[in-house]
Amino acid sequence: MIWKVDREMVLLLAGGRALLMQLAHPKVAAGVAEHSHFKDDPLGRLHRTMSTMWSIVFDEPPKAQAALAQVKNIHSKVRGVIRTAGPVPAGTAYDALDPELLLWVHATLIDSAMVAYEIFVKPIAQDEKSRYYDDTTELAHLFEIPETFVPESLTDFYEYMERMLSGDTIVVGPAARSLAQEILHPRPLVLKMAGPLFALITAGLLPERLREGYGLNWDARKEKRFRRLVKTIRVSLPFVPRPLRIVPNARSAEKSLLACKLRPF
Repeated sequence: MIWKVDREMVLLLAGGRALLMQLAHPKVAAGVAEHSHFKDDPLGRLHRTMSTMWSIVFDEPPKAQAALAQVKNIHSKVRGVIRTAGPVPAGTAYDALDPELLLWVHATLIDSAMVAYEIFVKPIAQDEKSRYYDDTTELAHLFEIPETFVPESLTDFYEYMERMLSGDTIVVGPAARSLAQEILHPRPLVLKMAGPLFALITAGLLPERLREGYGLNWDARKEKRFRRLVKTIRVSLPFVPRPLRIVPNARSAEKSLLACKLRPF
């Protein structure tokens, strides 16, 4: 199931949602602000993140392991203290290898992928969602998130997301709002042209509480535009050429798998 879902390039449209959800954790926002060039290339960071995930999911073990090792190496250097008081006190320590932070980042990617697939591709049956979630728990283990932290089932996962989004851990602070501006209003001219549509999709996909936390005004007119855009994308998707619709790592993996099946013995 993870191959069936994650092969769809259109899931990138939910990347802004995943990023803003991650940044709504003050410790994640602090780590990103202090230890990356996020403001210089926020959407590039999103693409690099997704390319790494595609490699881990679809590539042969050596390439997948190299991508995983690169992520772990980066995470090992991201630690410090929050400098300015906000949702949490100044001086609060953060560490990218903190299992709670790893789980939240992992969860936002999984949740956003399922939301995007159902909205832009097609509905997923409950048993397929469960199978997809079961597959993603293997990713959690690869990132060394302790088994006791990982929700055991899809139902447990939804309960975890609800608990996080309704509690006081996930709170949009000044650092998150500042970083969000770079995502929703990219500087490069080529991205500025598509920026308003990406911002509309990102706001439309966000949970309402976070949309309000980021100060993204939403009304009936925007909801109507969002629904119309979603319908256009969904209707057009079957006609998108395979090289544009399917992520490159998935195309390579599926080609290799087909070659193995057709190989004479």
